[in-house]
Amino acid sequence: MAEQDVFIHATADVSPSATIGAGTKVWINVQVREKAAIGRNCILSKDVYIDHAVRIGDRCKIQNGVSVYHGVTIGDEVFVGPNATFTNDRVPRAFNPDWAITPTSVASGASIGANATIVCGISIGEYAMVAAGSVVTRDVPPYTLVMGNPARPVARIDRMGNRVEEL
Repeated sequence: MAEQDVFIHATADVSPSATIGAGTKVWINVQVREKAAIGRNCILSKDVYIDHAVRIGDRCKIQNGVSVYHGVTIGDEVFVGPNATFTNDRVPRAFNPDWAITPTSVASGASIGANATIVCGISIGEYAMVAAGSVVTRDVPPYTLVMGNPARPVARIDRMGNRVEEL
């Protein structure tokens, strides 16, 4: 399960079949399900839920109250703000026994603001930023800031997130 130099808080529930990279910290009330893979030097903050078979890269920060569901893949150095939500079912029905996972990917260096909702089936490009409270229903190009409901591109940004061109 866990490699050396991993911190797992006593209240966390980490499946023995999950992989946790060296230097990662798993904090209070976090649940990491079976076959999830968490990279090196990550922080999973209080009350985070990582569903089965989720992939998270190295040096990621997943803030309080985030749920990352099966079908989501997160690259390296991704920031996910408090209470951001991912979905994995394009047409959710409690009574549908044949539902299928709709994958979502977040590329390396991207940032997702607090309380953002990421609707399944989209890709968030490298170093893109999703503003707090936004609802992302379409792909986000690399180096682009999106905001609103639905989220729309408002600026091109550099690697550090500074606006370089208004759209």
